[in-house]
Amino acid sequence: MDIKQNILDAVNEWLTPTFDTATQEAIKELMTTSPKELEESFYKNLEFGTGGMRGIMGVGNNRINKYTLGKSTQGLSDYLHTSFPNQPIKAVIAYDCRHNSDTLAKLVADVFSANGIHVYLFSSLRPTPELSFALKYLGCQCGIVLTASHNPPEYNGYKVYWEDGGQIVPPEDEGIINVIENLNYDQIKFTANEDLIEYIDTEVDEAFIKSTIENASFGTPAEAKENLNIVFTSLHGTSITLVPDTFAQAGYPNVHIVEEQRVPNGDFPTVKSPNPEEPEALAMALALADKTNSDIVIGTDPDCDRLGVAVRNNEGQMTLLNGNQTMILMTAFLLEEWKKAGKINGKQFVGSTIVSTPMIMELASAYGVQFKVGLTGFKWIAKMIKDFPELKFIGGGEESFGYMVGDAVRDKDAVAATLLICEVAAQAKAKGSTVYKELLKLYVAHGFYKEHLISITKKGMEGLAEINQMMISLRENPVKEINGQRVIMLEDYKSSVAKNLLTGEEEIMDMPKADVLIYYTEDGSKICARPSGTEPKIKFYISVNTALDAVENFSKVEAVLNEKIKNIIAAMQLN
Repeated sequence: MDIKQNILDAVNEWLTPTFDTATQEAIKELMTTSPKELEESFYKNLEFGTGGMRGIMGVGNNRINKYTLGKSTQGLSDYLHTSFPNQPIKAVIAYDCRHNSDTLAKLVADVFSANGIHVYLFSSLRPTPELSFALKYLGCQCGIVLTASHNPPEYNGYKVYWEDGGQIVPPEDEGIINVIENLNYDQIKFTANEDLIEYIDTEVDEAFIKSTIENASFGTPAEAKENLNIVFTSLHGTSITLVPDTFAQAGYPNVHIVEEQRVPNGDFPTVKSPNPEEPEALAMALALADKTNSDIVIGTDPDCDRLGVAVRNNEGQMTLLNGNQTMILMTAFLLEEWKKAGKINGKQFVGSTIVSTPMIMELASAYGVQFKVGLTGFKWIAKMIKDFPELKFIGGGEESFGYMVGDAVRDKDAVAATLLICEVAAQAKAKGSTVYKELLKLYVAHGFYKEHLISITKKGMEGLAEINQMMISLRENPVKEINGQRVIMLEDYKSSVAKNLLTGEEEIMDMPKADVLIYYTEDGSKICARPSGTEPKIKFYISVNTALDAVENFSKVEAVLNEKIKNIIAAMQLN
């Protein structure tokens, strides 16, 4: 096959003495046996998306390896010295259960230390939210976590956090990327200064658990906690290092752990995907729940920032909630607790993202607190805390099974969210209700919002081109009608223009640019199209709503909304 010149140039650079013999041999092997894989490995540079840099491990500039991570860390080191002149600079590094995460974390620590930066390195794997906490706890300017969240086993990644504890956002992200892009691989300082690398563990763990219990506990009586029967699974990930201890210290004794999934393992041997968004991932936990007659199932992804929750429905069967539903339940609970404590005076806010349920806005309004919305990704919710220091952050989440309680951790945090949803469940059970019934009551009070996600995978170079073309087509030929309903508004976050399709009026949106389109129809439906920033996917987020007059009519009204979603999928040819 013919290989493009830009790919050949990149390959030839990697065959120079700057790169070690093993790397050069691996590239030569690809040249003779897998030219297609060679092309995929070199056709572009790995980019920072909504969750940092994430990709398949291997050789090449489009892969996760010592050189791509080394170059990013060298650029980050240079940027830190420029941003914090004449200051001692400190960074903290954590890593998850993925293959090579520990060695890659040490490599990142080596490069930082070679650049005169004091490094705190966790002595073993830890949840991602603990990295955000540790950054502020240890007074660091920067943090890194080596993780690829719930991606397949061949992936790894690199998330960068700034001094506020949140992931990097403008202007830091563009500044860092510019420095990295202007570096050559031979400028990476790989030789560690071991005197600057300090290993950390239990002290930070204990402080993190204490903070979690303070932030996510709300006076639930001991008897109610003891009465709640919980199934928990770490899905072979990092949460096993902290969640069981958090349960114990918070006073929840009846926790059944899925033993087959307890041991961290980067192959995730018992699941097709370690993603708690997918029902199949929680199959073993659901089976254990039926065996133990448990009230709630909680599963966390490998780096413990997302959680999946299942509860018993009105027929007593375990039902997996989606991310929007858990976000609504936890936000409503927090708002009610803040109201009971007399802490709401209009100077508080909750946060979410443009692809999440609009119902959270209705909740905020009902309780008299402000609502902030940002682009997809928790870095934008964390940025809200920084941008509005005069307001107190109550909590916030997004549809992809993530939630953040208060501002001790500036990222989605499945440790705190696990404890919080148990508080919701324990208090509901104590008053003769269930989590499911509490959700239905919220639908009656604030409107019944139903969401559905369509995720289309398009792998590799050709897949990326297909995804780009789909977005171009949606922009150049905007849909005027969906399921018999006129589209009244189209928001294009790439051009920052919101256009009323009925009047032709346009408004400039005050939000960072992103490759996202959102359609609003006259019946209140919302359809969002967005390429993923971290996976080879294009996602379509569908939200429909209607009034629910009584809990007893839930099933009948849900059937109407399900039919509406089905018709939208057909109208947009997404099936």
